[in-house]
Amino acid sequence: MGTRDDILDAAAEVLRTQGFARATTKSIAQVAGYSEAALYKHFADKAAILLAVMHERMPELPGSLKELIGSPGSATVHANLIRLAGIAIDFYVEGFPILVSLFSSQDLLTAHRRRLQELDAGPHKAQEGLVRYLQEEQKLGRVRRTADVGAAAALLFGACFQRGFEVNFTGFRPSLEEHNAYAGALGRTIYESLRPNPLKRGVGRPGPRSRPAR
Repeated sequence: MGTRDDILDAAAEVLRTQGFARATTKSIAQVAGYSEAALYKHFADKAAILLAVMHERMPELPGSLKELIGSPGSATVHANLIRLAGIAIDFYVEGFPILVSLFSSQDLLTAHRRRLQELDAGPHKAQEGLVRYLQEEQKLGRVRRTADVGAAAALLFGACFQRGFEVNFTGFRPSLEEHNAYAGALGRTIYESLRPNPLKRGVGRPGPRSRPAR
């Protein structure tokens, strides 16, 4: 860990607790334990710090999703969706104050968009990745072939985003048990819209009625 890393850690804490508008380079430097002069050796201004935090200190939703997508057929779809819901909720709960900060400045938002384009990244990538994963599970017969996996992916990430907003707006921090229960309920609900029909041809269907004896 060097000076730059210390500054980014401090900036992430200040941005989450104070927001971009109230955060200052002075407060970030104080939390980091350095002078403002040291801060400006690594970053041009507060906007540059925010962009660095966005790309280097946000929770690891993309990486975790790649692990999930890379192994269709592993574990169960049900368990994978619950796991992903938990990861996505953490991402939005922890990242929401920083994500909102982007909209405080059009220049800042434009710079962030440009950087994401350079990295071939963006908020749509996680949802697209989940769609690809579910499509692979459809091929394996673990997701119903007629299921709308695009809608399922949108519903999962939309619900996780809403949870992040609610937690930050109310200031109520759920316990680990409450967090797991919420992720479990969301994962189960999404899975129920995707699970294969348990009644397969020739299995579980009533046989022909026998004629009554005369």
